[in-house]
Formats: sequence, structure tokens, C-alpha cells
Amino acid sequence: MSIADRLRSLGLVLPQPARPPAGVVLPFSMVRVVGRRALISGHGPTEADGSLAGPFGRVGSEVTPEQATRAARLVGLAMLGSLARELGSLDRVTAWVRVFGMVNCAPGFRATPGVINGFSDLILEVFGAERGQHARSAIGVAELPFDIPVEIEGEVEID
Repeated sequence: MSIADRLRSLGLVLPQPARPPAGVVLPFSMVRVVGRRALISGHGPTEADGSLAGPFGRVGSEVTPEQATRAARLVGLAMLGSLARELGSLDRVTAWVRVFGMVNCAPGFRATPGVINGFSDLILEVFGAERGQHARSAIGVAELPFDIPVEIEGEVEID
């Protein structure tokens, strides 16, 4: 089954390209292909139209861990959308290699791995254990751009 078919069977729709807030210029590409690697810039959670998805704020105060986990899943869909646009097909992804997850944390919030599981679970659901398994970090940070609760970057191997 192709990845596009798998997404359809799961009822998942990839969002439009990210639309940064007015006046913000992003002078880099969301995906950079180098040889057999595709490096994926940090993505935040987006709505279907590419706008930033809420809730906004720090996890453990303004944002619940459950909301942040859902946001991490939205980040995954945004990253898949960027990859699909750059590669032409997600079937070109032969392996997820590395994922770096950042969680906008309130003081004392330490459950960052559970939040980033929202992303990892999506990737494994879509690509399966063989292609979807990845090395991962999940860290807490004091702030993220635009007050998003989660930002994730990654690397995949492609054919």
C-alpha cells in the first residue's frame, strides 16, 4: 500500500504549506535534500490551511499535556506535507532516521517524551515499524517561536 493510500485509509489529510504570521519571513527551505537524505526544518502544528494551530503557550500551564500531544501529531502531518511537496511522493522515504522534538515547557514540566510520542506514534502508524522507527530526542525549552507548544525537526533517508 502506498503512503498516500495509507493516509487515506487512516482518514488523514496533509495540510497546506505553513503560513507564518504576517510580516515573518522564513529565509530557508522546509526540506533540504542532500544526496539520499532529506533534512526537515523545525515545524510547528498547523491547521489544514497551513496557519498555526492552537492552543498556544507553555505545556504544563496554558496547554495541557494531552493538547500538546495532539499538537505534536499535527506537527507530524505538517512535516509529511512538506516532505510530500519536496519529494513528489512519500513513498520515496525509505527510513525515518532522526527526530528532535522541543516542547515549550512551564517550570517543572518534565513529561516531554510523552508529548513527542504524539509525533512518533503518527510516523509509526503511517510508515510502519520498519521505515518509521527513528532515533529521537525530546527536550523542554523555555520558549518557542510564535508561542507554539511543540516544534519538531527530523531527517529521513530517501531513494
